[in-house]
Amino acid sequence: MRLLISGGGTGGHIYPALALIETLKKDDTRSSFLYVGTNKGLESKIVPNAGIDFKTIEIQGFKRSLSLQNFKTIYLFLKSVHEAKKIIREFKPDVVVGTGGYVCGAVVYAASQLHIPTFIHEQNSIAGVTNKFLSHFVDKIGICFEAAKTEFPSQKVVFTGNPRAQQVADIKPTGRLAELGLSENKKTVLIFGGSRGARRINEAAMDAFALFDTNEFQVLFVTGSIYYEKIKSEIGEKQLNNIVIKPYIQDMPAILPEIDLIVGRSGATSLAEITVLGIPSILIPSPNVTHDHQTYNARSLADIDAAIMIKEDVLSGQTLADEVNELMRDDEKRSQIAKEARKAGIPDSSKRIERVLTDLITNN
Repeated sequence: MRLLISGGGTGGHIYPALALIETLKKDDTRSSFLYVGTNKGLESKIVPNAGIDFKTIEIQGFKRSLSLQNFKTIYLFLKSVHEAKKIIREFKPDVVVGTGGYVCGAVVYAASQLHIPTFIHEQNSIAGVTNKFLSHFVDKIGICFEAAKTEFPSQKVVFTGNPRAQQVADIKPTGRLAELGLSENKKTVLIFGGSRGARRINEAAMDAFALFDTNEFQVLFVTGSIYYEKIKSEIGEKQLNNIVIKPYIQDMPAILPEIDLIVGRSGATSLAEITVLGIPSILIPSPNVTHDHQTYNARSLADIDAAIMIKEDVLSGQTLADEVNELMRDDEKRSQIAKEARKAGIPDSSKRIERVLTDLITNN
């Protein structure tokens, strides 16, 4: 298979693409891959570091208000479609995949104009603008949440899940908690606001420390690098019982099998990992994302008792401590949430997408 893939801007668009490539490489070492992104997005660092061939086009997203910049956006889109067609003709892909972000809009649209099989992947429960645009031109659309189905032409939709899930599905406990200064024999709560951290989660966690029943459990608090020094200085000389604070953990999925409860955001990648591993979670959606999609993501799990959701406008040290203490004292409730979460996980998501791509190529 010769696969051209595009997606960028955030890790939520990039990591599913890399997870899919990893599976395809394992299944056929003769496959070839080319990733197209921008030179400003996260993909410009992450993809080359993963050893995948990478090319860039220049493009930008639309402003949500009337702006002269939107004329430049239209110009860049048309120019980038032309550039993408050149890249496609040179690489000669069997199929082209888009995983979201405005960069894949030009690439996937160009592929459809050249009559090459196309597939897009929507990670969230609310479809992004780019994917809604592309849905009119592509052959198939992979979704991770049933709620997303209504956003697209129904005959094109396939429920695939998120490839990130398959990537972490078989991770086993490795004893990493001991390396982080935690006990391997104590129930563990992970509080994590994403790679950059989340100010409101951090503030609530700091207020909750005095209210946590840390005789029952221990806490790993990952602040995000930009907040770490400030938090350490605020704590100062205070003795924290069974609480370890870290700025960032490089390989976060590796510690997840040893975690009994996660407190964090409800981005698509996080939920793919949480569900496939069956980890109980308290989800605090970020209100600062497009279309408030994290709230819809979290609600999709909360509605089936596969997670607890706390909206940020009611988040405090007290509300967080109440939920954490209650869950950590109730093994049966945590076990039930874990069971429902695992039911929502898709451990063969990359394989499902691989089958769709193979069918598209075969029937083209």
